[in-house]
Amino acid sequence: MMELLVFKENLKRFYGKYSIYIIPIVKFVLGAAAFFLINSNIGFMERLTNPLVPVVMGLVASFVPCGATAFFAGCFIIVHVSRVSLEVALILCMFILAVIMLYYGFRPGDGYLLLLTPMLFFLKIPYVVPLIVGLSGSLVSIVPVSCGVCIYYIVMYMKQNAGVLAGSSVSELAERFIQIAKSVFGNELMWVMVIAFAAAILVVFIIKNLSLDYAWSIAIIAGVITELIVIFIGDFNYNLPVSLVSIILGILVSVILALIYQFFVFAVDYSRTEYLQYEDDEYHYYVKAVPKIAVSAPDVKVHRIYSRKNVRPDKNNQ
Repeated sequence: MMELLVFKENLKRFYGKYSIYIIPIVKFVLGAAAFFLINSNIGFMERLTNPLVPVVMGLVASFVPCGATAFFAGCFIIVHVSRVSLEVALILCMFILAVIMLYYGFRPGDGYLLLLTPMLFFLKIPYVVPLIVGLSGSLVSIVPVSCGVCIYYIVMYMKQNAGVLAGSSVSELAERFIQIAKSVFGNELMWVMVIAFAAAILVVFIIKNLSLDYAWSIAIIAGVITELIVIFIGDFNYNLPVSLVSIILGILVSVILALIYQFFVFAVDYSRTEYLQYEDDEYHYYVKAVPKIAVSAPDVKVHRIYSRKNVRPDKNNQ
């Protein structure tokens, strides 16, 4: 345990010293990975599937806010989708415009969630998003997370129905638009996941702000249970195409990642909790003080007392 705490302090010191370089690198990796996943799943426009495109877009992402990267990724998806179906591209464009209005109207600092949520869906560990967002974000963060869920399922709809959409026999543009909109936004699994993630964020946010010992750990477990309950209720009502094994494995990995996040962000010693009481002219104050677990990184210095050159030869050995 002590080695982990020392590692944590060294990591914090390293980040504080080199954050000016670390932040652009992280943004580059996030941006490049996002555009790579887009190309690998809906790479309908051959010119954009060049391996250099994600690298270039990653370089752009390292110098712009995450919200701008999310906007570029949305435009990137629209260009790919327009190759197969102009109607889906139009629906996606309207959805992204609505997301932008919600995003800039509520919490611009959460733009990374628009990218991170679909990416973690592709990696099969999306359940960690509401846990970490509930621990460190606010209730307004439900908006970008929900939009990220919708973006993932729209992308998956295009991936699974590209051939049908390209060869559709419906001639009327309005009729095709309505038909596709019903298929996209009539996806029960998408709305169940939106509700599950929103409910989990709400539960985690409420519990972690309570004056309880181990509130963050309890919040993580409660958030996972909330996700499972909503998904199982949705599966019971709509017979959703979900894999129980995939959900269980994703939940387990998500819990581990959330606990690691808690260790690095909110490591406290509840055994040394103190309760304080004081007052002023207007109020009585009752304060619960929980000390953080912190250790000083060992500063090891080696002092050379002598060297072999300075050692005098022993006369008895001559």
